[in-house]
Amino acid sequence: MKKSLFLKFLLTYILFGALAFTVIATLSSRLTYNYLIREQAENLYSEATLISTTYSDDENAALSEEIINEQMKAVSEFLHVDIWLVDRNGQIISDSNQEAEKNKVIPNFDPTMTGNRRYLTGTYHDMFTDPVLTVSAPITRRYTTSGYVLIHMPIAHILNSQYQILNIVYITGLILFALSLLILLVFYFIVYRPLKKITEGATKYAAGDYKYKIETSSHDEMGYLAETLNFMSDEIAKADDYQRQFIANVSHDFRSPLTSIKGYLEAFLDGTIPPELQEKYLIRLIAETDRLTKLTHSMLSLDSIDSKGFLNRANFDINRMIRDVLASFEMTCQKKGLSFALTFSDKKEMVYADYSKIQQVLYNLVDNAVKFSNPDTEIQIRTEIRGSKVFITVKDSGIGIAKKDLGKIWDRFYKTDLSRGRDKQGTGLGLSIVKSIINAHGENIDCVSTQNVGTEFTFTLPPARYDAE
Repeated sequence: MKKSLFLKFLLTYILFGALAFTVIATLSSRLTYNYLIREQAENLYSEATLISTTYSDDENAALSEEIINEQMKAVSEFLHVDIWLVDRNGQIISDSNQEAEKNKVIPNFDPTMTGNRRYLTGTYHDMFTDPVLTVSAPITRRYTTSGYVLIHMPIAHILNSQYQILNIVYITGLILFALSLLILLVFYFIVYRPLKKITEGATKYAAGDYKYKIETSSHDEMGYLAETLNFMSDEIAKADDYQRQFIANVSHDFRSPLTSIKGYLEAFLDGTIPPELQEKYLIRLIAETDRLTKLTHSMLSLDSIDSKGFLNRANFDINRMIRDVLASFEMTCQKKGLSFALTFSDKKEMVYADYSKIQQVLYNLVDNAVKFSNPDTEIQIRTEIRGSKVFITVKDSGIGIAKKDLGKIWDRFYKTDLSRGRDKQGTGLGLSIVKSIINAHGENIDCVSTQNVGTEFTFTLPPARYDAE
């Protein structure tokens, strides 16, 4: 990210602030100027009307020019304006501030030039060097306009008022802009920093560092995203560990039989093995290839179990299947002095399942029981109905499984230290295949074990469905 997102947000924020300030300054300047002009025009017009009313009264007509000038001068100083009395032709009769303007005639004087407005802005017929605001009110005597009262206010006075108001507006705007920096701080601490941590975590995960944890204390979407990525990294780490374990176990399990096969074949070629012993070592070669076949078949079985729709269910007698499976272990059991104790609740126990897959389950469970049972012990196998399920149990009197390893026995390629010592030819896939098959049937399998006492596996199957035949 390299602060680009934050930099973009900061630049956008500054640009927005500059544009907003420019727009506010422009609009405020125009609106304030127009408002002050109208406001001052109204005030000046009221004063001009008041003065014109005074001079429109016949009782005041005889007032001396000196008194008139003093009154106009007092109003002029109070309002900071210039007041003229002009006749109908535009000749200045009296000037509150400049006697020099007296008797001057206003060029192109036209009292109607204001139109719908009551005021004019400008130099008023070039009689002022600086712009002024001018209002006029007629002096009416006996229903006849005898003259006009003109009041001129310098625009500079209005601009001073405008600048004071604009200063307040600008200072307020700057304060609001400064306070709005809180938005930037909120974005930085609530969005940018967590996002930076998340990006750093994603980079670590991409580099293979799955132990890195994204630390965040927020409980919003950012916190949820961080927790999700942490969970993802844990799952990827598990998958990565599984992959390494997979490769290590497969390499180990394949290396041993391949090395034996290579050694036997070289011995055949160089004449180390005499002809009378060749049959014996050929049998060993076949046994080693069987080990490779078993490992390959186990791996392929996992792939087929992971796919959907692989089960071919039918009704069959689970008791008969157990007897058939046990027959294949006869020679092995004789060598170890093992025996089988069968306990069936009924002569025939019909179940509804995939025949070949359940046969594989029984073979793996019995194979484990045979391999890990102590010599001259008994392996118990039991079937019974409990409720709506058929329970099948395989129990041995062997080395058992440590409590710390009991939850891991279903993992692919997992072998306990004891089993690795006793079962050099195992693949670590048997129980994983068993659990996958049982789960695919929608059933459960459980294991109870005590070290140096024995292990008991129990799984369930649905009873036969005669409507399925």
